Amino acid sequence: MRDLYSISNSTQQNDKYVIALTHQKSEPMKKRVVLCFPVTNEQVAELEACSDDIEVVNAGQTGIAHEILNADIFVGHAKVPVPWKQVVQQGRLKWIQSSAAGLDHCLQPEVIDSDIVVSSVSGLFANQVAEQTMALLFGVYRSAPTFFRAYEKREFVRRPTMDFHGQTVGIIGFGGNGRRIAEVLAPWGNRILATDKYPWDRPDYVEKLTEADNLDEILTEIDCMILALPLNDETYGLIDKDVFSKMKPGSVLINVARGPVVKEADLIEALSSGHLAGAGLDVVEVEPLHPTSPLWTMDNVVISPHVGAQSKFRVRDTIRFVAENIQRYLRGEEPINVVDKHLGYPARKKPSV
Repeated sequence: MRDLYSISNSTQQNDKYVIALTHQKSEPMKKRVVLCFPVTNEQVAELEACSDDIEVVNAGQTGIAHEILNADIFVGHAKVPVPWKQVVQQGRLKWIQSSAAGLDHCLQPEVIDSDIVVSSVSGLFANQVAEQTMALLFGVYRSAPTFFRAYEKREFVRRPTMDFHGQTVGIIGFGGNGRRIAEVLAPWGNRILATDKYPWDRPDYVEKLTEADNLDEILTEIDCMILALPLNDETYGLIDKDVFSKMKPGSVLINVARGPVVKEADLIEALSSGHLAGAGLDVVEVEPLHPTSPLWTMDNVVISPHVGAQSKFRVRDTIRFVAENIQRYLRGEEPINVVDKHLGYPARKKPSV
């Protein structure tokens, strides 16, 4: 039989264990933030310094498929297969903060149907996208490919160009990028029309802002179509031969959106026939563009390799944006740029009257 001292001592030890266990349970667990985009050790440290309540793991592309299974928060853009079904079934991941505006890398059916919050960096690099738009636009209108090929041959010969002044511009997709493009174009004095799923907050320098479904209303009026819309089920292959046929002969297409928004075979046909005068493409249907594509050799086409959002400060600005969003999330506030997972981009709230 155990004596009273042994029982008392055992009870005290158990009490200490209970107290210790209670103390351990009361300490908040750090949120595990798993990264998958190109960052330096200094940038990882900068992000980790935004809160004492997070632990940051830089998984990279090689480690993301494993590390995401132990993540509370995922930040980045996985370009390798990720076991999303398993992630959702585990139930640990609560928030995806994409390091890109496009979300097809993570908006898989399992994620869409789950309670996981998804946010993007939509509009964060609108200045760079607007700059790339201008580069492509004026490259087409001022016949840059023709003159560059002449330059390579050391031919100092004048060739025809087109005038952008006086052209009616149609911006298809009037979110952060589309609005910034319109703002940059405004001083040129061109007539600007636009379409968007959320057709409100029309700036004074935009003559008409109509619903996305009303694209046909402006097709016959525009001389230059600028695509700045997201890629989703509604926009996949939206710009096809039917759209091109309704545009004015001699129109120009600029695509700084996503490649699959345009049916490339129909675009090539419209350019080859002369119905379209030119195209500036930062994105193509399948990237990289195949070496045998006719687009490479067309004098009226300017191509850049999906660098619209490229910036010397891209990672720095992304880290700062993510740090602010993490702080909001930990305070129980809604992160900036939470997306409608069925649409693939942030919904634009209608202003109260």
